[in-house]
Amino acid sequence: MWMFYCGPSRQLRRTISCVQLLTLNWIYFIFSVVLQIAFSEMSLLLLKSSCVLKKVTCINKVERHRINVGYLSSVLQALPFSYNQSLTFCHAVLSRKPLFRQQQCSRQSKRYTGLWSSSSNNNDGSTLKTLEGVAKFIKERAKNILVMVGAGISTPSGIPDFRTPGTGMYDNLQKYNLPYPEAIFDIHFFMMDPRPFFTLAQDLYPGVNYKPNIVHHFLRLLYEEEKLQMVYTQNIDGLERLAGIPDAKLMEAHGTFASASCTLCGKMHSADKVKKAIIEGDIPMCEATKCKGKVKPDIVFFGEDLPSSFWEYNQQTHFTDLLLIIGTSLEVYPFAGIADAVGTRTPRVLINYNAVGNIGKRVNDVILTGDLTESVWNLAKALTWEKKLKNLEQEYERKYCNEE
Repeated sequence: MWMFYCGPSRQLRRTISCVQLLTLNWIYFIFSVVLQIAFSEMSLLLLKSSCVLKKVTCINKVERHRINVGYLSSVLQALPFSYNQSLTFCHAVLSRKPLFRQQQCSRQSKRYTGLWSSSSNNNDGSTLKTLEGVAKFIKERAKNILVMVGAGISTPSGIPDFRTPGTGMYDNLQKYNLPYPEAIFDIHFFMMDPRPFFTLAQDLYPGVNYKPNIVHHFLRLLYEEEKLQMVYTQNIDGLERLAGIPDAKLMEAHGTFASASCTLCGKMHSADKVKKAIIEGDIPMCEATKCKGKVKPDIVFFGEDLPSSFWEYNQQTHFTDLLLIIGTSLEVYPFAGIADAVGTRTPRVLINYNAVGNIGKRVNDVILTGDLTESVWNLAKALTWEKKLKNLEQEYERKYCNEE
């Protein structure tokens, strides 16, 4: 009786402990998977009413599988699984396919997670090689158009770009007595001498000397037609905002004049007060007690971090069915990395004076070279949107003239 009372041996207790630990690990894993799938079901209800799936009356099996794989793979990647292994496992579990069919599972998983775009998977690319083909795709199939724009869309408004030899902004900064052209946007140089930047800001402030052009209004039209997923812009001139693109659809990757803060304590200040001070030639100072920091618009300088919301493009590209790139050199990273983040079968359309980056290397890449405003106007005509585009221009002119 006493021997049985003493319980199992030390070796047996050690074995039981290992089994318990292994069981707990599996319970944790299964619970995490179930929790993620449960949350994905909840997110379907939210997505169904959002702009991403606004026109979808019933989410089909492909969309449901695609979202479930996205959530489940995020759990697996937190565990000791590689990216490809997690995708293969996710597809096998959610579609109830045998795990040994790894090649097919991997292909299907990539398709559902955005690396193979479901919206363009049946497209061979031949119909997208012309402007008319792009217009047809936008009108009939594109529901989530992600847009990348750079300084090239602002040059028709009279704002010089940065890098064009002879006419670029960096070649016309000698009057500011800078040690090197990029110093005007260097946070360390700004702390020593803010006058060059504020002098430049007097000219660049949105609505002071420049106004949106046809390209900006075309982006607004994409929003009006409920086809715009998001506009990612490198520009700090704020013309996209002036054209009427709402904050929820606009990511100003390099900052904005719409807000201002202290460079020392970070205190937010009234953008209107800061604008008035800069336009009048003053240097705005922090209003906080015992802080003598300089206040500047929330433009991202060299040495500062990009907005945290910028990195959300990694999630948004899973739902992108068309990438539109207008007026950018695709040389500045991490902004240029957005072009590589979309699915390999997702059409990428470049509207620029010349070919840039690696656009043209994928089967569904389209390059439309030449004058930007002319290309955008021709695209609007092919979409039969020219009247709507003119109405937006006239609407802005009436508003702009009234404010003047």
